[in-house]
Amino acid sequence: MITGAVAGLAAVTPASGFVDINGAIWIGIVAGLVCWLSVTALKAKLNYDDSLDAFGVHGVGGFWGSLAVGLWATKTINPDGVDGLFYGHAAQFWIQTKACVIVAVFSFVASWLLFKLVDHIIGLRVKPDEESMGLDLSQHRESGYTIID
Repeated sequence: MITGAVAGLAAVTPASGFVDINGAIWIGIVAGLVCWLSVTALKAKLNYDDSLDAFGVHGVGGFWGSLAVGLWATKTINPDGVDGLFYGHAAQFWIQTKACVIVAVFSFVASWLLFKLVDHIIGLRVKPDEESMGLDLSQHRESGYTIID
């Protein structure tokens, strides 16, 4: 339930100051659904490790929220802003879509390069025997949850 609330917040944040309450409600409703699908079905299908669901909540929720600005933005809320698709300015949705895709590609490439750099310098994974022993003991010398003596 808390993850759902965070998902709504992650999605509504990009729209803050640009959408009215109706737009915010719809953004939150859709965010709950797409983030839930992301952290359950998508994560299982792609088999990636994200124990805190940062990608499924903040990545997917933020992407949706940024796209949604192009749907529900209104000059009624921000006279210096623009109207979105539902307020007669369809081009804004296309602008938001391009921006979201550019940011997603940039973020993926930058993250991949940083992962490769870290993997080359110190490695991304511990040895299998250290992992089976438990990271508390093998990495931190803490024995609070040690099963093996």
